[in-house]
Amino acid sequence: MTNSNHSALKAHEWTRPLVQGVTALLAFETVTGLANYLLPFSVPNQIMVLLHTVAGVVLIVPFAVYQWRHWRTYRSMRASHVSLTGYFALAATVILLVSGVVLTLQAALGTRISRVWDVVHLLATVALIASILPHLVTLMRRAARAVSGVPLQTAARSFTLRTLFATLALVALVPAFTLLYRPVSLDNTLPADYSYVYGEGRPFAPSLARTASGGAYDSRSLAGSAGCGTSGCHVEVYREWEVSAHRYSAMDAAFQKVQSVMGEQNGPESTRYCGGCHDPISLFSGTKNIFTKDLTNLAGFQEGISCIACHAIQETDAKGNAAYVMTQPDRYMYELADTVGVARVVRDFLIRAYPRYHVKSLQHKLFKSPEFCAGCHKQFIDEEINKVGWVQLQNQFDNWRKSRWNHPGDAETTVECRECHMPLMETADPASGDDLDYNRTPSDGKHRSHRFLGANQWMPRVLNLPGAEEHIRQTEQWLRGEIEVPEIADKWRPGAAVPLTIRAPDSARPGEPLTIEAVLTNNKVGHDFPTGPLDIIQAWVEITVTDQTGRLVFESGKRDTAHFIAPGAFMLKAEPVDQYGNLIDRHNLWEMVGVRYRRSLFPGFSDKQEFTFMCPSIALTSPSDVVIRNPGDSTSPLNRREAVRVPAGRVTELHVTARLLYRKADQFLLNFLFGANSGLTAQVTEMSIDRKVIRVGMDD
Repeated sequence: MTNSNHSALKAHEWTRPLVQGVTALLAFETVTGLANYLLPFSVPNQIMVLLHTVAGVVLIVPFAVYQWRHWRTYRSMRASHVSLTGYFALAATVILLVSGVVLTLQAALGTRISRVWDVVHLLATVALIASILPHLVTLMRRAARAVSGVPLQTAARSFTLRTLFATLALVALVPAFTLLYRPVSLDNTLPADYSYVYGEGRPFAPSLARTASGGAYDSRSLAGSAGCGTSGCHVEVYREWEVSAHRYSAMDAAFQKVQSVMGEQNGPESTRYCGGCHDPISLFSGTKNIFTKDLTNLAGFQEGISCIACHAIQETDAKGNAAYVMTQPDRYMYELADTVGVARVVRDFLIRAYPRYHVKSLQHKLFKSPEFCAGCHKQFIDEEINKVGWVQLQNQFDNWRKSRWNHPGDAETTVECRECHMPLMETADPASGDDLDYNRTPSDGKHRSHRFLGANQWMPRVLNLPGAEEHIRQTEQWLRGEIEVPEIADKWRPGAAVPLTIRAPDSARPGEPLTIEAVLTNNKVGHDFPTGPLDIIQAWVEITVTDQTGRLVFESGKRDTAHFIAPGAFMLKAEPVDQYGNLIDRHNLWEMVGVRYRRSLFPGFSDKQEFTFMCPSIALTSPSDVVIRNPGDSTSPLNRREAVRVPAGRVTELHVTARLLYRKADQFLLNFLFGANSGLTAQVTEMSIDRKVIRVGMDD
C-alpha cells in the first residue's frame, strides 16, 4: 500500500461516524464512571449512574462492530507501540463492558453488586485511560506531521471536534435530567404555633434528643421503612423488625394511653420526654405540640423506631433519656416518593448500583457499642419533669456495665447488648458479614436479628402485627432461656434465664410448721431481672402445695378471676411514689420522686423468700354443701346450708410446685387505661419451674 493510499485510509477511518460515536460513548462512560467514584452523593451523580448504565449497554454492539472493522483494517500493519496500546485499550474496554454488564445485572436482578467486579470495573477504567490516551495522542501527532496529509489532518481535527461535541452533548444530559427530576420537597420546620416551653434552644426538651441541624425534620425523611423490605434487599431484616418492640414503640396501646394522660395533666409538650425513645419521628417533626390534638405523627406512629431513625443516629451519650444526635441523611431518587412501577425500579437499582453513600450514611461502628443502646435504655426523671429533683429509673446500661458480663478491653469474655439481643442469623441479606467484630468475617453470611427479642410477649398480639404468633413464641422461648446463641454459648451457663429452685426438707411431721424456700437466680440476663418500668412489669413466684391425692394444702401467688395477684406473693417489682408519698400506679412517672420498695435481681445474684404453713396430718375432702338442722324447731337459724370439709385419709406426701411467672403489665394499670370491662389482660409466661416431694410421717 502506497503512502498516499495509507494516508487516505487513515483519513477515511477518522471520519467514520461509527468511530466518532464509539469514542464519544467511551469518553462519556469514562467521565461519568470516574465522577461516580470521586464526586459526592447528589442527584446529578445518580443521574450519571443511570446514564452511564444506559450508555454502556448501548455501546456494546457498535463497539463490537467498530473493533472488528478496525482490526481487519490494521491487522497487517507492523507491530509498534501504537498497535500495542491499541490492543491494550481493546482488552481494557472488553473488561469494562463485561464487568459493566455483570454489575448491571447484579443491580437490576440481585440484591447487591459484587465488590470484586466493582474493583475490576474501576481498574479497567484506569487501564483504558492509560492505554487509549497515548494511542490517540500518537496518532494525532503523526497526522499533524504528515507531509502530504492535509486530508488526514483535516480528518483528525474533524474527529476531535465532533467527538468532543458529541461527548459534551451526552454530558449535557446530566443537568437536563437533573432539572427535569422533581424531588419530594421536605418541610424541615416546626409548626408556626410550636410551643418552646424549655426555650427555643431546646425545642425537643425535656427529651435530650437533638438533631444535627438543631431544628425539625420532616417526618417523611425518617419514615419509609417498608422500602427496605419491598426493595428485595433487606427482606429478612424488615420482617424481623416489623413485629419488634422497636417497630411498635409508638403504636403500643399502653404507651398511647399513658401519653394522653400525661399530655392532659402536664401539657402535650411534656410528652416530648417520651418521644425521643418511643416516637422520634413525631418528636422531630413537631407533632408533640400544645396545639396538636394527635400527639403521634400519623406517618411515624406505625414505624416507631424506624430503620432510618435508628441508623441515622450519629452520636449518643450514656446519660440516657434519648441523649443522641439524629441526622437527616440524603435519600436516593424516588426513595421518599410513593414509588411504584418504573420509579421503584429506578430507586432500587440506584441503591444497589451506587451503594457507597447508602452504606456510609446508615452503617456505623457506633452500633456495635453498648453506649449506643444506652441512649434510650437508661432513663431518669429530674426537676424539669417532677418539679422536685433527680431520680434514676430503668437503667439496663449501667446494670450491664457493672456486671460480670462486662470485661473492658476483652471482647472474647464480654457479652454485649447486640450479641445477646441481636443473635446472628444465617442470611442472604446484602448487609451480611462484618469485619469489625472479633469473631466475624466480611463473608460469614450472617446478619444480626432485628427482632430485638426481649420481654414483651403481649403487645404484638394486641396490635395484631404480622407474624405476631411466631414472635410471641420466640419471645417466650427467650424468657425461658431456651434460644441458643452459638456466638456466646461458651460465655454463659446453660439452662433457664432465671432458674427457680425449691429448698425444702425431705420430710415433715404432721401438725408442725413447715417452711419451704423459693430461690431465684439471675443466670443469663445481662442486666437486672426484671428490667424496664418495674412499676408495671410483674415477675412473681406461684407456689402450690398439694397432698398425694391432689388436694390443696397451701398456695401463694395465685391470680383471681379478675387477673389480680393475691397479696403476699414473692414478687419482683418496684413501688415508686410521688412527693406526697402516694403510690405511682398509673405509670405516671412524671410525678415520681423516689421508690419506697424495689426488688430485682442483679446479674449473677440470687434472692429467696420463705413460705411457712402447718403440715397437715389428715387430708380433707373438697368443700361440699351440708344442711345443718335443729330437729325441734323448723324455723331455727341452725336450719342452714354450709360448706364443710371432712377427713379423707392420712397425708403421706406433700407435692410442692413453684413457677416463676412474668407479664408485661399489671392488671390495675390496664383497667385504668382501657377500662375494667375491656377484657384486656397481659399474657403470662412461665419462665421456670421446680417441683419437690416431701414425705409426711410421725417417725421422722
